[in-house]
Amino acid sequence: MFPEEKKTEFVSVWVRDPRIQKEDFWHSYIDYEICIHTNSMCFTMKTSCVRRRFREFVWLRQRLQSNALLIQLPELPSKNLFFNMNNQQHVDQRRQGLEEFLRKILQNALLLSDSRLHLFLQSHLSSEDIEACVSGQTRYSVAEAIHKFASSNRRFPEEDDEGGKKDNSIEYGSESSSSGLGHSCKDSSPHGCKTNPTLQES
Repeated sequence: MFPEEKKTEFVSVWVRDPRIQKEDFWHSYIDYEICIHTNSMCFTMKTSCVRRRFREFVWLRQRLQSNALLIQLPELPSKNLFFNMNNQQHVDQRRQGLEEFLRKILQNALLLSDSRLHLFLQSHLSSEDIEACVSGQTRYSVAEAIHKFASSNRRFPEEDDEGGKKDNSIEYGSESSSSGLGHSCKDSSPHGCKTNPTLQES
């Protein structure tokens, strides 16, 4: 009999598929698809895809920073006054910067325990609705909101493709076996998740 193989936790994140959206007759903006693939018990859904715009990333960073004052959060891509949404290079540079921001955020166990982050990544709720949910002002819990307002993925990135798991995943070493991942999470909310991951260099 071979000893039971140790399980490695991973969280893979992709920011992709930028699209121009019309806000009104005069204004447009770009949103990006955020795809998550994970085996971590901290996440309510193991695969999900949602769309977010740049100013929602700005809101997320501000809220995470206000709840974790001692942590220096990674920076978002700078807001270029000459940003042109019709310039593919400008859009792709921002996309890469947003993806790198999320990858760094997901390496921090304290930030990973914030329910706002989970609702941002795995639900279509607006920032106002996220705050209401986290504050207990909704009839649904965080986990229920994710199940109700998440999008099932139908065209997930292939992990062996460029930009797949090798380049976009964050792996956590775990001393536990496949029967347990070495941390506890409350079923009702990702906010109750407590992790102590060890980042492995990939």
